Amino acid sequence: NLDVFFSIRQILLFQAGYYGIPQKLAEDRVHTILKKLDLYHKRNETSRHLSGGMKRRVQIAKALIHDPEIIILDEPTAGVDIELRHYLWNSLRDMNINDNKTLLLTTHYIEEAENLCDEVAIIDNGKIIAQGSPNELIESDGESHINIIIDKWNDNILKNYEISYKDNMLSIKSKNTERDIPNIINELAKFNISIRKLNIKNASLEDVFIKLTGKKITDDK
Repeated sequence: NLDVFFSIRQILLFQAGYYGIPQKLAEDRVHTILKKLDLYHKRNETSRHLSGGMKRRVQIAKALIHDPEIIILDEPTAGVDIELRHYLWNSLRDMNINDNKTLLLTTHYIEEAENLCDEVAIIDNGKIIAQGSPNELIESDGESHINIIIDKWNDNILKNYEISYKDNMLSIKSKNTERDIPNIINELAKFNISIRKLNIKNASLEDVFIKLTGKKITDDK
């Protein structure tokens, strides 16, 4: 909710006034926040002249003006371009680490939660179905894939792994790629199977979400 008749600076000063912040302190905070969110050059512009991403930054600035200990953000980077999204991520991370702010974030961008959050709760149909740090959730429910292009195949090997093989591509599910890769290479070597290419698709928080909910984040249901 941005008043289209006031400049960004005036909007933030009014917001500070709602919390009884003295004028001099409010001026100092507005100056600092505008600098931190890269809005200072737009301070005398009205909101109608701002892009969607700039308006999102002004909304965050309004939330910060009274120096809260806890900041609640509902999809703060929805609808912004990739460059701005990463800029906002860096700003939020800085608030958490350097300004000692606690951030409560709801988001549909799984990558955002994975990058920013110390703890994540996955909610499905209004219920928390998993909770923990991103790494804990990935280690518990994620599955990485080791993909290897080989010159031939033998059905008698790698019996301890869940694998698929097609057109010289061997795909192996793994909970711990650092542990499994040396074992797999050694077993292939024993059967004189040459490796032409090897790559790893590491498990992500999005993989965990899909596995636990049975749907992608973009599903309508």
